[in-house]
Amino acid sequence: MGIIRTAIGTVKNTINSAVNDQFLEVIESGEMGEGTVLTKGVTVRRGSNRQSTRDTISDGSTIHVYDNQFMILTDGGRIIDYTAEPGYYTVNNSSLPSMFNGQFDDALQESFARLKYGGTTPVAQKVYYINLQEIKGIKFGTRNAVNYFDNFYNAELFLRAHGTYSVKITDPLKFYAEVVPRNAEQVQIEDINAQYLSEFLEALQTAINRMSAEGIRISYVSSKASELGRYMADVLDDTWTKTRGMQIQAVGIASISYDEESQRLINMRNQGAMMGDPNIRQGYMQSAIASGMQAAGSNPGGAAAGFVGMGMGMNAAGGFFGQASQANMQQMQQNAQMQQNVQTSGRGTWICSCGTENSGNFCSQCGKPAPAAGAWTCSCGAVNNGNFCSQCGKPRA
Repeated sequence: MGIIRTAIGTVKNTINSAVNDQFLEVIESGEMGEGTVLTKGVTVRRGSNRQSTRDTISDGSTIHVYDNQFMILTDGGRIIDYTAEPGYYTVNNSSLPSMFNGQFDDALQESFARLKYGGTTPVAQKVYYINLQEIKGIKFGTRNAVNYFDNFYNAELFLRAHGTYSVKITDPLKFYAEVVPRNAEQVQIEDINAQYLSEFLEALQTAINRMSAEGIRISYVSSKASELGRYMADVLDDTWTKTRGMQIQAVGIASISYDEESQRLINMRNQGAMMGDPNIRQGYMQSAIASGMQAAGSNPGGAAAGFVGMGMGMNAAGGFFGQASQANMQQMQQNAQMQQNVQTSGRGTWICSCGTENSGNFCSQCGKPAPAAGAWTCSCGAVNNGNFCSQCGKPRA
């Protein structure tokens, strides 16, 4: 038993003469929405025969296959023929399986060889359709925060990820045999997603850990969706593509969030980095003093009392603000002087051929002039302008 491709004109003529053929049936797929992975074929036209059973497909019946559909013809629960090419097909009980591969390569025939009908008397003939479109919008979210060591923060941080992913069936025969529940007539992705979602989240954690090992900053993870998808495809390749006939098509990360402790550490690190700048520290102190004066002016006991209290607090602080401000000013002056030296000499520090490190225009040890702007002196004594020494090949410091 198999199927034979039929010309469209021939199909129309055959359907028009259905009243003369009590066994003629026209079969199409049942409802196939965006989340449907498999649906049973339904009879949309039947001849005058009213006694045929729902599990019998009459010889000469027509099967209609649309784009992005994979049709499977079964007898006794086993696959006897299939097609991945859209069109009309006639059931012929005397023909051998035709196996129209369509977009798939010879690997599909290998799957068929392992799953095909064994030749016993058929007891139930059915048609199934598998959705070859990308199944989109499958939601995911990490149940627990995923650990992520960030080299920039030098800390073990934790994040949560939420979004959607999509899958595509790459070997329909394998998918039918390994994934579709027995005797199911219609399968939605959510019907079979519980197990695969757990495996997806495990692969997601593995992929995130790989990104951590490669030194990607945690704040960049949300912009690495394509890389994340490739990581996960690698992780799931064996268990999904090779054994279940489906693969990850795309991963869309809707949000990346940190747990409370990680967010606190990140904020503390960022604040510390900002406060390392004397200009920011000075501005922060001025803002704090201004806020204190504003609060003193609105004191319910009177502005005078408020300013007296503020003065006492300043004295009690032992002139801390004044000393800190003076230290900030000194550091800003030093930074400005260093910047001026760099702009004036075209360099920061330089090493003389005698081995002395200098910041001026002449060596403080032997009096040799500094190299021209942009030049540097190698430890071997050669003066160079490129990134490698012309004498010994050492890289520029």
